[in-house]
Amino acid sequence: MVSLSNHGSYYTGVTNDIEGRFYEHQEGLIEGCYTHDKRPLKLMHVEEFTDIIEAISREKQIKGWSRRKKEAIIAGDYEELAELSKSHPSTSSG
Repeated sequence: MVSLSNHGSYYTGVTNDIEGRFYEHQEGLIEGCYTHDKRPLKLMHVEEFTDIIEAISREKQIKGWSRRKKEAIIAGDYEELAELSKSHPSTSSG
């Protein structure tokens, strides 16, 4: 999940219940969470995995990306994402 806060920052997380987890973030039900004081939020991108290890790996990868790479995946611009990956590799494997 990649969420956009009301002040333009991105949050990336992993869950097995996207609707429930987004609701928790949107309503501020998780005290101390990064998104708690950044509401309202907008869900920007979702990827589904059947393997939790793969999902966690992808979450870590996206968290290491630049803002431009996150915006490219949100826009579905995979050409731009590939170009950015060549010139600006992430801090993780992406």
